[in-house]
Amino acid sequence: MTQSNTRRTIGSLAAFAVAAGFAVTIGTGMAAAAPGELTWSDQYSTFTRTIDNVTPTGDDTITVTTKWTRTDANWEKLNSVKDYHSTCLAYVPGSAKVTDNAGVHTIEPYVQTAADFTAVDFVGLGYQPTAKKGVETPILSIQYKVGYNCDRDTTLATGMSYSGSRGPGSYPTKGPSIKVAKNTSTTVLATVPAGVKVDQTVPLNATVTGGIDGDIVEFYDGTTKLGQGTLAAGKATFAWSPALGAHSVTAKFLGTTKATESVSAAQNVTVSPADVTTTTTVSGDATGVVGTNVALSAKVSPAPSLGGTVQFKDGATNIGGLVDLDAHGNAATTVPLAAGTHAITAVFTGVGEYQPSTSTAPHNVTVTPANVATITTITGDTTAVTDTDAVLNVQVSPVPTGGTVQFKNGTTNIGNPVTLDGQGKGTLTTKFATTGAQSITAVYEGTTGFLTSTSVAHSVEVSAPVATDQDTTTTVTGPATAVENTDVTLGVQVSPVPTGGTVQFKNGTTNIGNPVTLDGQGKGTLTTKFATTGAQSITAVYEGTTGFLTSTSVAHSVEVSAPVATDQDTTTTVTGPATAVENTDVTLGVQVSPVPTGGTVQFKNGTTNIGNPVTLDGQGKGSITTKFATTGAQSITAVYEGTTGFLTSTSVAHSVEVSAPVATDQDTTTTVTGPATAVENTDVTLGVQVSPVPTGGTVQFKNGTTNIGNPVTLDGQGKGTLTTKFATTGAQSITAVYEGTTGFLTSTSTPHTITVTATPAETTTTVIKVPATATTGVEVNLDATISPASTGGTVQFMDGNKKIGDPVAVVNGKATLKHIFTSADTHNITAIYSDATGQAISTSEIRTVTVTDTPGGGNTGSLGSLGNIFGSLGNIFGS
Repeated sequence: MTQSNTRRTIGSLAAFAVAAGFAVTIGTGMAAAAPGELTWSDQYSTFTRTIDNVTPTGDDTITVTTKWTRTDANWEKLNSVKDYHSTCLAYVPGSAKVTDNAGVHTIEPYVQTAADFTAVDFVGLGYQPTAKKGVETPILSIQYKVGYNCDRDTTLATGMSYSGSRGPGSYPTKGPSIKVAKNTSTTVLATVPAGVKVDQTVPLNATVTGGIDGDIVEFYDGTTKLGQGTLAAGKATFAWSPALGAHSVTAKFLGTTKATESVSAAQNVTVSPADVTTTTTVSGDATGVVGTNVALSAKVSPAPSLGGTVQFKDGATNIGGLVDLDAHGNAATTVPLAAGTHAITAVFTGVGEYQPSTSTAPHNVTVTPANVATITTITGDTTAVTDTDAVLNVQVSPVPTGGTVQFKNGTTNIGNPVTLDGQGKGTLTTKFATTGAQSITAVYEGTTGFLTSTSVAHSVEVSAPVATDQDTTTTVTGPATAVENTDVTLGVQVSPVPTGGTVQFKNGTTNIGNPVTLDGQGKGTLTTKFATTGAQSITAVYEGTTGFLTSTSVAHSVEVSAPVATDQDTTTTVTGPATAVENTDVTLGVQVSPVPTGGTVQFKNGTTNIGNPVTLDGQGKGSITTKFATTGAQSITAVYEGTTGFLTSTSVAHSVEVSAPVATDQDTTTTVTGPATAVENTDVTLGVQVSPVPTGGTVQFKNGTTNIGNPVTLDGQGKGTLTTKFATTGAQSITAVYEGTTGFLTSTSTPHTITVTATPAETTTTVIKVPATATTGVEVNLDATISPASTGGTVQFMDGNKKIGDPVAVVNGKATLKHIFTSADTHNITAIYSDATGQAISTSEIRTVTVTDTPGGGNTGSLGSLGNIFGSLGNIFGS
C-alpha cells in the first residue's frame, strides 16, 4: 500500500481512489469515444462506459455497461457500485448483472434503487468481481426504461462511482450523456362505413401510436378542418355530418413536445342523397272475361328521377315481369286473368334514394268465364230384365266446373237429375217396367261457362225375367279416398244372403285379384293397392249360385291421390365462441333438431357464405373451422337446406366479437413416454410432458388417427398419464396432441411406437418395486417380481422410453438392479419381462421416483451488508 500514499495530498475525494491504485486524471486524459461509448483512466485503472442507444425515444429500454481494466500488475476486488442516471429513467428489475471470466452473475436482490442512481452490493452478493491486468476485466450491465416524461432533445448526464479493495472512485456525471428523441407517431383512420347519406351522422375514428391521453387529433375533408377529438387509450373520434358529394377524409395527429406529427392515409367517401319515401297506387279495368286481356296501371309518387320498375301482383303471385316507370312515375300493362275475383297490387322496387313502396288498397278485378260447348255421352248396360236394376253412366266433356244431367227414356225423365263429380261423370241405377228396346238419352243442364248438351241415344233391350232364382243385390263398401300404392280394404255384401258363391271385384272393366268366396253372412273382403291416381270406379260382380242370381254392384268411387310427404319442422342452432381473434382459427358448430336423415348446413356471416355447405353427421351435427378477417361483431347464422322428410330452417344469429391479436402465444413441445412393448388387452400406461410448462390445458392421446380415451388434464408440471389397452397386435403409432391454452400454442408429439404382442397362453405379470424418492448420486434398488415364477428369462428396467442398464436375469421369479440417478426430476420406471426366447411377455405398471439433488450449502449473504456498504459510500460521496 506504499504506492497509494503518494496521492493522498490530491484531496479527500481522490485520496481513496489513489490508495486503491487507480489513476485520477483531472481535466485531461479522456480518450476519444465513439457515439455512446466513453473511456477514461484514473491512475492504474481504465474505465469504459457504453450506452447501446444514446438517442432513445420514450418507453425504449437502454443498456448501460461499465468495464474495469487494470493497467498495472495489482488486482482489485469490487465492493459496490453506484450507477447515476436522470430521474426520468427507471431501473428494469432483474437486469443488474456482472460478467467476468467465470460467466454472468445476477446481482438481485443486492440492488438498491433511488430516483437518480442504482447501487449494487457485491459484498452482500458473496461474489466480488476482480480486475487484473491481462486476466480479468469485469463488466457491470444495467438496463433502464426511458420514461415518456423525459425531456426531448435535452442532454441527460450519466456516470458512476464505486468502492473497491484499493479505494473508491467517483465520476457521477462522466457520461456518456443521452438525448431522448421524440416518439415517432402513426395515425390510422378507421374505414368509414359504406352507403353514407346526407343527414346521417358518421363516426370518424382514428388510432394513434406515440401519443398519450389528452393529445389532439384533427379530422379534415381535403384541406378543410371538420373538427377534432381527444386521445383516450390511443383512440380519438369525431361525429361528422357530411354534405352531398365526394370527400377525401384524413386524420391528423398534431404532434407534441414528446411525439412527432403524423397524418393518416386519405379515404374517399361518396355521400348519397337522403332517402325519399314513395307511395304507390294501382288502378285499371274493374271487370274482364276469360281469354281477354285486362288493363292495369300503377303510379309512384313522387316520380323517381332515375326511373325504376313496378311488379304487379295478384294476391301474393307476380303477374308477368317487372314493368318500367315512365318519366312521370307511371307504369302500365295488359294481362289475361282466370275467372274469379282478383286483388291486384303494385310493388315499386326502389331505385337510388327513392325507397320501395307497395300499394295499400288492392284494385279488385272480377273476371267471368267464356261459354264452352260440351259433349254428353251415355254408357251402361245394353240389356236388362224388367223390374231389375240397370246401371246407366254419363260423361260430360270437357269436364265442367259442375252441373247436373237428366237421364231420359224417350221423352220421360228417369229419376232426378244426377250431379256430376269432379271428372264430369255421373251414374244412375234404375229399373225398366216394360220389355222391348228403350231409347235412353242424357241432357247436361249446363253451368257458368259451359253450355248444355244432349247425348246420342243409348239403346237398352229389356226382356222379361226367365228364371225363378232369387234376385240378389251386391253392395261394395270401402273408403272414398286412398293413397297411391297403399293398402285399401274393399268389402262386399250380397243380399239376401246366398248359400255360397264368389264375388269378383273390378276396377272399371279390369278384375282386381281373384274371386272372393263369401262367408256365411254373404260378406267378403279384398285388400289391394291402386297403382294410378285419379277416380277409380269399383264394382263387385256376384257370380251367383243355385237359387241365387248373379248381380253387379253400383260403382263405388275411390279417389286415389299421390302420397303427400309430411316433412318435419326443424330447428337449427349455432354454437361457438363468443369472442375470437382476427385471422385466427375459430370452430363453429351446428345442431339440427330433430336429427334429420341427412342434408347440409350453410354457415353465413351476415349474408355472406362461410366456406362450403357442411354435411351433417348421424347426430345432426356439423362444424366448420374459419378465420375472421375483420374485427368487430360478426353475426353468424346457419341455414339447414332440408332433406326428404325434414324442412329447411335458419338458426338464430350467434354473435362473435372479433378483436385484433394482442399477444403471441408460446410454442410448445409435446413428448410421449411409455413402454416400447405391450401385450394385447393388457393395461399400458402412457405419459406425456408439455414444455415449457403451460398454465393448463388438456392432451388427447391418439393411436394413429384414433383418439385413445378422453382428453387428459395436465398437472402443474405440464405432465399427464393415461392407462389403456391395445385390442390389436402389431406396431401402434402413439401420439399426443396438446390442445393449447391462453398463452400456449397447440403441439403434436413425434410418434412413440409400441409393439403389441398376442396374449401368451399362460398370463405372466410383472410387478415392479421402487423407492418413492431418491437423491442424485445415491444408489437405490429397482426390484421386479414375475408371476408365476419363471425358470428363465430377463427383465429390462426402463426410465420412460430409455433403457436402464442391461437386461437382468430372472432368478426364482425375481430380478434386482442397483441404479444411481444422475438428474433431479420425476422418473417413470417400468420393467419389461421377456421369456427365454427373448419375446417380451409382460410390462409392469409405471412407478414414479421423485429424484432431488444432493443437498448443498452456501452463504447467500444478507441485505444488511448492502445497507452498511451503501451507508459508507454515502459518507464518502456525500450522498
